Amino acid sequence: MRVRGEAEAGYEGLREVLQGFVDDGRETGAGLSVRRGGREVVRLSAGWADTGRRRPWRDDTLVQTYSVSKPFAALAALVAVRDGALDLDTPISRHWKGYERHGKGATTLRHVLTHRSGLPRFPESAATLDPLDERGLLASLAEAEPEYAPGTRTGEQALTHGHLIDGILRGATGSTLGEIFDERVRPALDLGARFGVPENELDRVADLEYAHPDWARDLPAAAWLSTPRGSLDPDRSNSAIRRRSVFGGIGLHATASALSGLLSRITDPEGPVRALLGTELHEEYLAPQATGHDDVFGVELTWTLGFLRDPDKIAKGGIGGSAVWWSTRHGHFCAYLTRRLDDHSRAAEVARALGDDLSLRPMDTVS
Repeated sequence: MRVRGEAEAGYEGLREVLQGFVDDGRETGAGLSVRRGGREVVRLSAGWADTGRRRPWRDDTLVQTYSVSKPFAALAALVAVRDGALDLDTPISRHWKGYERHGKGATTLRHVLTHRSGLPRFPESAATLDPLDERGLLASLAEAEPEYAPGTRTGEQALTHGHLIDGILRGATGSTLGEIFDERVRPALDLGARFGVPENELDRVADLEYAHPDWARDLPAAAWLSTPRGSLDPDRSNSAIRRRSVFGGIGLHATASALSGLLSRITDPEGPVRALLGTELHEEYLAPQATGHDDVFGVELTWTLGFLRDPDKIAKGGIGGSAVWWSTRHGHFCAYLTRRLDDHSRAAEVARALGDDLSLRPMDTVS
C-alpha cells in the first residue's frame, strides 16, 4: 500500500516517513495534514481504514482521537461562559447540585479546564458502570472524594474531563456538551469533527486496533484509564452505538485536515475562534494558566484552558498515538491521526522531519 496524497516542495520527506511506517508495520492507517501560510501544504493518507484492510484511508476518513478531544470539549464550556451562563472562577457546585460533597465545593471551571479538579480518574464505584452510562458516571463524580484538594495539584483528567464539563453544562444551561458542540461550536468553526458520529457518516469511521495485544494493560497511565472498564476496548469503540455516543474526554472523531485547519485559524484575531469566544476568552483559551507536576504524565507541564503549551508550541496528544500541534517556532500547524493504538513515536518522527520536538517543557512565567 503506497502513501497517497499531496506534499508540496520542501515537505516531500514526510511521504517517505509515512511510507516507512507502513512498510515496517508500525502504521496500518493514518492521516497527516500540515498547514503553513494559509495553505494546506501536506495532505497524506497512509494504510487502511479497516482491520480487514479493504478500505484505503482517505482524506475524509474519521478516526477517534482520544485526548486530542479535550481542547475541543473545552470550547463548549467556554461558549457557555461567553453566553454568561458560567464563570471561570465561580464554584461549579452552584450549577451542579451535589458536586460539593467531600470537599469539592470550591472547584471552579478553571480548575476543571486546567486538569486541577482532583478527579483525574473515575472512582472505583464506577468500575461496574457501562462507559455509555452518562448519568451513572456523572453521579459517580458528584459522589467522589477528590484525590487532592481542587486547585492544588495537576493530573490530566484522562477519562473524566468531558464528563466534568458535561455535568457543569447540564446544570448551568440545560444542554449537554454534545448539544452545545454540535449546535454552536461546529457551525461557528466550520469544523469537520464530531462528538457522536451521525448514522449517515459511520461508513467514514476508521476501525481502531491495538498495536500489541497487551497495549492497554501495559500503558504507563493504565491506572487512570481502567475505570469504567472497557473504555479502551476496540471492539466496543468500533461499534456503531459507541461511535454515535458522546464521551467528551476521548470521543472526538475527526480528520487530520479538519484539525490542522482549525489550529491554523486558532490565533487569528479575525478568525472563527475569536468570533465564537470574544477577545478576552479567546486569549484566556490559549494563555498559559497552570504549571506544575502532572501526576498522570509524571513530568512538569503547562496547561492552557485546552492545550498543553511550552515556549515552542501549543499541542495535545491522544493515547494511542494521535497528536496535533502548532509550532510557534516554525509557524506551521500539524495533525497526525492514527487508528493503530501504540505509543507516540510515529508523531514524534513526523515532528522531527519538520524540525519540531514534541517533548514538552514547562513555561517559567506561570504562577
